[in-house]
Amino acid sequence: MSLQTEFEFTLPRGYVDRSGNLHRSGAMRLATALDEIGPLRDLRVRSNQAYLVIVLLSRVIVRLGTLEQVTTDVMENLFAADLAYLQAFYRQINEQGTSIVKLSCPECHAEFELDLADLGGS
Repeated sequence: MSLQTEFEFTLPRGYVDRSGNLHRSGAMRLATALDEIGPLRDLRVRSNQAYLVIVLLSRVIVRLGTLEQVTTDVMENLFAADLAYLQAFYRQINEQGTSIVKLSCPECHAEFELDLADLGGS
């Protein structure tokens, strides 16, 4: 059995680059200890802790559409819904090691699984 270290995702809205191209599909890798502590040395994070998520996600997102690189500039220009989605996706794959969430219906209590990678839509 091998460890899955990269997870595909589709953003709910997508990143629109300077040329007007929409980028929705991408991949995020599991974070390392350095990914989590490295941004704490960044002056932008030191002056504004809310910036931590921007730096952290730009380190672990390995692909977004046809972009050559996912930078903090790209992350800064995401729609809020996409940033929230990526934060939840990051927590899920790094805490559970999978993009699959186990849920239960609040009414009938039936249990089922939902893959967060599918939430972005198509």
